[in-house]
Amino acid sequence: MKEPITVLVVDDSALMRNLISKMLDNDPGITVIATAMNGEFALEKIKKYSPDVIILDLEMPVLNGIDFLKRKRLESIYTPVIILSSMAKKGARITMEALSLGASDFILKPSGSISRDIEKVKNELIQLVKVYGLKYKIQENKEIINEPDKTPVPSEITIPPIIEQYKKKSIEIIAIGISTGGPNALRQILPHLNKNLPAPILIVQHMPAGFTEEFAKSLNRICPLEVKEAEDGDLIREGRIFIAPGDSHLKVQQKPLANTIHITQSAPVNGHRPSVDVLFASVAKVYNKNCMAIIMTGMGKDGVHEIGTIYKIGGLTIAQEGSTCIVPGMPLTAIRKGYIRNVVPLAHMAEVI
Repeated sequence: MKEPITVLVVDDSALMRNLISKMLDNDPGITVIATAMNGEFALEKIKKYSPDVIILDLEMPVLNGIDFLKRKRLESIYTPVIILSSMAKKGARITMEALSLGASDFILKPSGSISRDIEKVKNELIQLVKVYGLKYKIQENKEIINEPDKTPVPSEITIPPIIEQYKKKSIEIIAIGISTGGPNALRQILPHLNKNLPAPILIVQHMPAGFTEEFAKSLNRICPLEVKEAEDGDLIREGRIFIAPGDSHLKVQQKPLANTIHITQSAPVNGHRPSVDVLFASVAKVYNKNCMAIIMTGMGKDGVHEIGTIYKIGGLTIAQEGSTCIVPGMPLTAIRKGYIRNVVPLAHMAEVI
């Protein structure tokens, strides 16, 4: 980057504004261009300074985070927003509402509204600021990003030949692994799925404990299929989409009459629990080649090894096309390993499924 990512920090605590600003300013690729004590002042600062990223608290006087996001949308301001809030932890519903209103991502303050130990989330916050800030900067004329309602969904697409072959085969399960940028990506896919989809869907979205139940509920409100947080013993059948619980692995358990969900607290894999690799390995073991595995936007390599297993046994493996990812690390690594049968842009993913 020739120029640093510019950031507006919005928090009602002067101490937090100071701590967050100092933490970000210590990175040479980031400059805190302004701060604001509530959403009203933030709207003024956006017009004056045109930041690349907004760090937003949710609990604030005058104009809180949710109302700020509503005003931001009404005023057609498309600067990416990262929620940094303590309310996020105790108010998962409010966090999901923030994401539905266009927030790009969220991080929990480590110890409440006034977190003097904010350095604990330093690396994660800096990563997200750079990811969303750079993506925003490189849009020609700072075009709209992370606006799910405005992402066009094509009326028809040509199904790639490799996928056409699988229409004559039996796909009994669909497994999706997704991380950074995932909540908004799933909001662009799930509403457009066919209500008669004959295969159930299992999803691992990297997300903290306490959030996935509300996340599933928010998706259920916009999806023609049932979406729920997976519970141990749930029946895996068509018409159902299961989200892995935060801080728990999601596996398939083979039973004589019907396969079921198995939730486990075994050790993290690739630094994650839930792990995409754990899901994909389980699906490969139970369904063999009769499965579709999709690896989508996210940092790192979780899911790459076991999507390779699915590829080798003859399953259908799909990766999200890199330019449509917030972070292309997971899908690009799988592509480079030669484990992907087809690469699909985000806007086409629902129709391919």
